Amino acid sequence: MDPRIKLLLVLLFTVIVFLVDSLLIAFSQMVLFVVLCLIARIPLNKIFPHWKFLLFLAAFVIAMQTLFAHDAGGGYLLKPLIPDGVPLLGGTGSLKRDGFFTGLMVCCRIVSLTVILPLLTTTTDARRLAFGITKLGLNYKAAYTITSTLNLIPSFEEEARLIMEARTLRGVRNENKRSLFSRLYEYRALGIPLLIKAMRKAQIISLAMDARAFGVYRTRTWALEAKMKAGDFFALFLGMVFSAAIVAANMYVAR
Repeated sequence: MDPRIKLLLVLLFTVIVFLVDSLLIAFSQMVLFVVLCLIARIPLNKIFPHWKFLLFLAAFVIAMQTLFAHDAGGGYLLKPLIPDGVPLLGGTGSLKRDGFFTGLMVCCRIVSLTVILPLLTTTTDARRLAFGITKLGLNYKAAYTITSTLNLIPSFEEEARLIMEARTLRGVRNENKRSLFSRLYEYRALGIPLLIKAMRKAQIISLAMDARAFGVYRTRTWALEAKMKAGDFFALFLGMVFSAAIVAANMYVAR
């Protein structure tokens, strides 16, 4: 697919994610995005590389919404949260039903946004992605900044993994006795090596850009071609129909 169509669809889907405020529609949208990733043959470990953190974030969001959301008359899951017999705090707190469903809806939004990005980056080469950004009217410097950032994120993740494995081989880490706090404490050891690696990468990239006179000209030439095909227009049409259907269904459910 043409990278411009992919970028437009991702932008459109991202906007739709924030427009939906119905749990049923948000969940259906999330499932569809996951199915699209599976159809694109993206492995689950690429779709959800940090699924443990995602589960923690989802649980935290649901808990905060359930505890502190405004009561809109939807009733309570538990009231009071603290029994009356507890001194000082007895009879306080409640778990709101509306807050619980709002938290679930927000989690569906988070997962949808998490899935949309791999759907773009995993199936599109960085050079074609930068080409598509410039063809949509953005400056090629901005396109290079965006694509370079997307390329550096997995690179630093790999570097962090190698550092942690090196520490394990040297007996610094005990894989059998690791609590959450010990893991967080160990992450401080990643700071200096990753910082040095980032400085080296920045120096190499800077030299390469200077050698190619990057930024001297307002525009640049591309070896790639920008030619839309019938399948690209059809995909854009389907994306617009899907977005319109989602908005209409959300408005209908909200009545």
